[in-house]
Amino acid sequence: MKVLVPVKRVIDYNVKARVKPDQTGVDLANVKMSMNPFCEIAVEEAVRLKEKGVATEVVAVSIGPQQAGETLRTALAMGADRAILVQTTEDLEPLAVAKVLAAIIGKETPDLVIMGKQAIDGDNNATGQMLATLLDWPQATFASALEVSGKKAKVTREVDGGLQTLEIDLPGIVTADLRLNEPRYASLPNIMKAKKKELAVEELASLGVDTAPRLKVVKVTEPPKRSGGIKVESAADLVSKLKTEAGVL
Repeated sequence: MKVLVPVKRVIDYNVKARVKPDQTGVDLANVKMSMNPFCEIAVEEAVRLKEKGVATEVVAVSIGPQQAGETLRTALAMGADRAILVQTTEDLEPLAVAKVLAAIIGKETPDLVIMGKQAIDGDNNATGQMLATLLDWPQATFASALEVSGKKAKVTREVDGGLQTLEIDLPGIVTADLRLNEPRYASLPNIMKAKKKELAVEELASLGVDTAPRLKVVKVTEPPKRSGGIKVESAADLVSKLKTEAGVL
């Protein structure tokens, strides 16, 4: 069984994002970048499937600039067998990303795609669902547990009322939630081995995919700063202020 894992290079989750002075986007200059946390979870799950003998090959895919190769090297150090970088300097929308991944999947023909439920930069939570639609594959989103047996995948997902368990036929798409697993740290020997693993580079134009943007960013601004709180003398005073000043009652 071949498992394909898309991964994304994003601003490190410990870094506070800054808006550009002209408000056209987020300032990425001299900012620490790393693998999207949900993508790390997806890579970890794919590697665990290989360690269990369920998967025979794990292929990591990233779409982005040359520096995204560093993110793929991290995936290789975690245990992926090889990687593919679709090189582009464009900031692709979720639909365009799904189209590019569909083209790669057409070449690679994996049995299972495991991907993060969302990236922490755009927070769109759309690519996995769009990819399943383009491929006409079954999907199970927000996975907190995954079992693969033969041509079936059983996925437990968290919903408002508790836990829901789905079984999908393979090939299929699974998107990973936070509680699916805890990703491993890549050891130094594995980081060294990752440098020798295959990392293929394809230009976006070579795939013949329409990635024209459908959206236009009008303005990006920082959230308003929160004002300080106040103390009230009684519950009645609190209710009064919630009604008259906050306007929430």
